Amino acid sequence: MEITLLEEVERWLSRRSWSVSDRPLERVLAAKRGTTVSVVLPALNEEATVGDIVRAIRRELMTEEVPLVDELVVIDSGSTDRTAEVAAAAGARVVSRDGILPRIPAVPGKGEVLWRSLMVTSGDVVCFVDADLRDFSADFVTGIVGPLLTDPDVEFVKAMYDRPFGDTPGQGGRVTELVARPLLNLHWPRLAGFVQPLGGEYAARRSLLERLPFPVGYGVELGLLVDALHTVGLDALAQVDVGVRKHRHQDGQALGRMAAAIYRTAQLRLSRGHLVRPRLTQFERGEAGFEPRTYAVDTEERPPMAEITEYAHRRVA
Repeated sequence: MEITLLEEVERWLSRRSWSVSDRPLERVLAAKRGTTVSVVLPALNEEATVGDIVRAIRRELMTEEVPLVDELVVIDSGSTDRTAEVAAAAGARVVSRDGILPRIPAVPGKGEVLWRSLMVTSGDVVCFVDADLRDFSADFVTGIVGPLLTDPDVEFVKAMYDRPFGDTPGQGGRVTELVARPLLNLHWPRLAGFVQPLGGEYAARRSLLERLPFPVGYGVELGLLVDALHTVGLDALAQVDVGVRKHRHQDGQALGRMAAAIYRTAQLRLSRGHLVRPRLTQFERGEAGFEPRTYAVDTEERPPMAEITEYAHRRVA
């Protein structure tokens, strides 16, 4: 009997959705063996939070007793505050975005930073963690790295969590609910089971990441998820409940720009043809009434890192 898409998603949820408690740290460590793990924090003006995250990872996951993380790198993308200084003092290796692959001029955007991080890390598993998290728990790392170490069939793992908005639980993730979730359900329904498709905490095998294109901006999370589905299939994707995520929320105008970039990323993957106008006009009240402000929408993507000459030479060396 033919399996419907809904049945396929429900089956995936039962097979590939876990809680961090399903894999105790001792089990994850025992399964690590010779696999190396890199943790990457993309950071832009995050001096208030980046130090606490780095210290927690070093204290709980980079000790002689718990050697889960082999490499902890903060990629600073042009901060004007003390982000780089605070991260280094806490024990991270800090690398400037602009110093990576200088042959290719850097452009602004989170996806640009994540793409370049592959060039300056070496782990078999790469784990991305946003640098603006408050009350950070090392469970965010162990939860999403765990399945990659214990299950050879898993290639890509997203964290899922509750996202409170202020004191109200479950109201964070506004762009997810208004843009990303409808897009995924309508166009990539096999991905409908992901609770936090746009979440910035996820881990993957380097062998997969180096084959995927990276949208340079806010569309990177949706782009990687969709492309991973088409590259390795649904059963190689998973998610882990790590509790609660607290972070700095952006205002409505910034969320509008994020939504436009995400829509553009989806539209490109749907058609690979004519793109919608890659600009977004928003309105702000001024002295003379509402005034238009027009912003460019990210239209660039970086090719798979495996196609970059410097990366290939590094691997040979």
